[in-house]
Amino acid sequence: MRDLSALRIDAPGAGARAAGISPLDRERVPRDTVELARFLLGKIVMREIGKRLLAGRIVETEAYLEADPACHAFRGMTPRNRSLFLETGHAYVYLCYGTSFMLNVSSEARGIGSGVLLRALEPLSGIEHMRRARGVGNLRDLARGPGRLAAALSVDLRHDGLDLCRKGSLWIGDDGASVDAIGESVRIGLTKAAEARLRYFVAGNGYLSGPRSLNDHAETTCAAPGAVVKPGAAIEPSAAIKPRAVIKPCTAIDP
Repeated sequence: MRDLSALRIDAPGAGARAAGISPLDRERVPRDTVELARFLLGKIVMREIGKRLLAGRIVETEAYLEADPACHAFRGMTPRNRSLFLETGHAYVYLCYGTSFMLNVSSEARGIGSGVLLRALEPLSGIEHMRRARGVGNLRDLARGPGRLAAALSVDLRHDGLDLCRKGSLWIGDDGASVDAIGESVRIGLTKAAEARLRYFVAGNGYLSGPRSLNDHAETTCAAPGAVVKPGAAIEPSAAIKPRAVIKPCTAIDP
């Protein structure tokens, strides 16, 4: 499998813009929670803060189904979880135990409460901002785990309910990258439905959360027949960005 980290860039200049990265086309996004959790792997979370562009490639997700006791929508709609009931592709952000925000993507037709938790990103752009926001310097740890991910991107309740299929302060883009091997395991940090194998990740990626034993020994499946990992177009500011060298190679609380 070719390494998704072959695209590694940062945007230190003003006027950052995304070149060759398109918002997800909702008509082509799966309306099934498990399918969406797999589909989102390799896609790019885009966070625009003024003229600064932050970006990270999704490398780990978890699916939370309507009839899943670990899902916030299990007992129906409330003011807190109503974004989970929006049509596929909207942000559901909540504060976990008063300490960490969690970023999820609504995953079914309008009125069905289900979502995909974004568990880990491979940082691509705005890395210095992420380091300041997180207070750490280790690139691998910037967005490895859902609380770290939201903190690195400065995501909070202001982003709850946003349409992630439209460009704005927070959206998800596609640069044509694809994944040929997806790992599957139990979800992390749960007490309800703890045995459900609904965690998905880019197999072999160095930015995953969770214990190494869980990632190294998980069941692996193909993303699509003949699919390969292909780094797509670069993210660039108005001034040119030079691709950075490939970097060699927390656990979550359920939504």
